[in-house]
Amino acid sequence: MNRPNAWLEIDLDVLQANLEAARAVLPPQAEIIQVVKANAYGHGLEAVARRAHQSGVRWFLVARRDEALALRAVLPKAGVLLLGAVWPADIPELLANAITPVLVSEEQGHTLAAEARRLGLTLPCHVKIDTGMGRFGLVWSGASQALGRLRAAGGLDIRGLCMHFSAVAGDGKPFALIQRARFAEVEKACRAQGMTGLFMHISNSAAFQVQPEWDLEGVRLGILTYGYGGRQAGGRVQTRPFLQWKTCVVQIKHVPEGFPVSYLSTHVTTEPTTLATIDVGYSDGFSRLMSNHGEVLVAGRRAKVVGRVTMNFTVIDVGPQGGVEVGDEVVLMGEQGGASIWADDIARWCQTIPYEVLTSIRSQPLPTGSVSA
Repeated sequence: MNRPNAWLEIDLDVLQANLEAARAVLPPQAEIIQVVKANAYGHGLEAVARRAHQSGVRWFLVARRDEALALRAVLPKAGVLLLGAVWPADIPELLANAITPVLVSEEQGHTLAAEARRLGLTLPCHVKIDTGMGRFGLVWSGASQALGRLRAAGGLDIRGLCMHFSAVAGDGKPFALIQRARFAEVEKACRAQGMTGLFMHISNSAAFQVQPEWDLEGVRLGILTYGYGGRQAGGRVQTRPFLQWKTCVVQIKHVPEGFPVSYLSTHVTTEPTTLATIDVGYSDGFSRLMSNHGEVLVAGRRAKVVGRVTMNFTVIDVGPQGGVEVGDEVVLMGEQGGASIWADDIARWCQTIPYEVLTSIRSQPLPTGSVSA
């Protein structure tokens, strides 16, 4: 059987439909900034970036220098924002590749500005404002003064300001409103200093879904365009997942009642049944937290994971009726026979979030119909 142990299938037409749905509700002046960090949330940076650009997206955001360079190699003329560690030695490479760093502290800004001046260069950049997320950015209370000092130092061309919400819905909404008000104060102070025409972007996927007035000049869309956070009613758009993760059956075993399964015998069969060993384990990103309560799709129906997930293999119970053979396709994430399992289902079983599920997969993505180990 000439195929890998596990593979991803990526339907880029669905990505395009998701982007078109978002574009349809945005005002003309607001850009979609496609977030493609972490290998496009596990979907494949190059393929996702190419299709997004073909669909009209002109701005992209990454977290690491290597991601920015990989993106630039694919899209020579797209806008690339780099949110993450940027060092003075990186400046020539950033300028040569038209990569725009997002400054995350006044100290970093002065360090980069000093190196740019030493080289006789000017570094275009955006600046992040910390309005209460507490991760990156100039603290809002002194941000306008810090921006003034950075401008006066020379060596930097500040072209945009951004922030990040810690939460926007439910119990988090009151604080989101406070964060927005803090950013507005910084905006006002910047205008008073003569800083006009800045590219302002504050909304992530969650904020985009519920607060149209926060679109400003751009919205950073990540998880929503990958199909999560947009399947429930009530948001501005509905989107669909487009990554399917699959493996196959490598052994079938008919066992009696009382049969122990996997390490430490944490599962013992309660009736005669059929066990199938599937060709995926935690080394592939199929979490050990799926042990004894996760599910997969095989033969068009759900089957429970039984026993401990091991490094390379996992056992599922396909029931007394069997109907499954060696070589049969198993869907770990996706659709089969009218049933579906998506990253948010797996996240619930593993007590985590879809982001972690998607970015933990170690199989390589290729366009629909292709397979890769």
